Amino acid sequence: MNVEELVRDSLRELAVEEASAGPGFADRVLAVRRRRRTRRLVAVAVATAAVVAVSVAVPLLNEGRDDARPAGVTQQDGISAHPDQSPPSDLIAAGRSALAAYCTTALVAKNKKEATYERTYWLLDPDTGKYKKDTRWSFVAVAPGLKTAAVLERTLPAARIGLLDLATGEVERWIPAGRGVAGLAFSNGGTELVATTYSEHPDSLEKFKNAEDSEGAWMSTHRVSRTGFLLLDLAEGGGGIWHRVPSSSAGGRADFAFTRDDRHLFAAGGGLSTLVRPKFYDLSGKETAAPVNEKYLRWDVPARLSPNGKLAALGLAEEVEPAIAPGHRTTAGKSYSFIKDPLTGKEITKVRGAELLAWVDNQRLIAWERTSGLDEAYEDRLVLVTIGSDKVVPLSGVREHPETDPEPWEAVFAER
Repeated sequence: MNVEELVRDSLRELAVEEASAGPGFADRVLAVRRRRRTRRLVAVAVATAAVVAVSVAVPLLNEGRDDARPAGVTQQDGISAHPDQSPPSDLIAAGRSALAAYCTTALVAKNKKEATYERTYWLLDPDTGKYKKDTRWSFVAVAPGLKTAAVLERTLPAARIGLLDLATGEVERWIPAGRGVAGLAFSNGGTELVATTYSEHPDSLEKFKNAEDSEGAWMSTHRVSRTGFLLLDLAEGGGGIWHRVPSSSAGGRADFAFTRDDRHLFAAGGGLSTLVRPKFYDLSGKETAAPVNEKYLRWDVPARLSPNGKLAALGLAEEVEPAIAPGHRTTAGKSYSFIKDPLTGKEITKVRGAELLAWVDNQRLIAWERTSGLDEAYEDRLVLVTIGSDKVVPLSGVREHPETDPEPWEAVFAER
């Protein structure tokens, strides 16, 4: 059996299987971007630092409240696309996944030598299907159902965690953390929340000077500041137990998130490299082996496992410069990412997309796709991609990547 036959048979098998209730990522894990003079983590907080989608609504907050949301917000078989909007003002969604929020990240100088990267969020109003700016929060994790979010106030590390009703914009409950918190992620079952604790702001920078640049450049400090995690049981009122798990010597942001089975946590990122696989821990903070279906996953690819757990979304495979006639302007190249067997790590196929963000179903994903030529300033957009097809469906307008702040908007996905 050749590769084409293997892929065709695999897709035929997937097409007839019912998707499990297991969730995907709500968002991104904070994407690692290289700027002209610094590498650092940006939103999507978006928690891995990532936001993890859950399979049920966060308990207690919306109990008894009528669901008067537009059908487009809740239906899981439709596509809501706005290819003329970037950033979007109206709901973007496909299948099980919806853009629950987006954020921009800007450098804020504290003095002449110190600065931090700070986020500003636009949250989906589930009653109107519109995105509204909310400057109160430094970090947001959105639960599936698009009704509730866990939030942190502007100053990081934060002393308390808020559970926010997305429709009213009001915090229904404040949970004292007892430690400084700077990252949040829900369990896939929806009853637990992991809050990553830090001794200082994890996205801090310092100004360094060299002979070629008398003004100096802001560079990530990558100081070791993670102290551990607080595991909160929302069903029992939010009380939690703190576990000491310092970050590695590389330092930087290294948020915790839940594995698919909710029995383990993984530390997403930290340090200079985006290629290092995450470390895994049990719920008491003891380092452990990776679950068998997650050992080949990368922390910086938010989509991770397909709903049925049989496919793994991995990193960028290649960017192809199209053939053009001499003297003509370069058009956009095609981007491809790997789809692999999560148990063996073997490649099954490739799929369009430079960064795989969320699974729509067992055959389709939402991705960032480059729209600019390889010799041009980087531009991309949200698209719907399908395994076994080279076609893409634009979901958002084109996003530019300026060399000056603020950073381009980052997507936060959740299951609807």
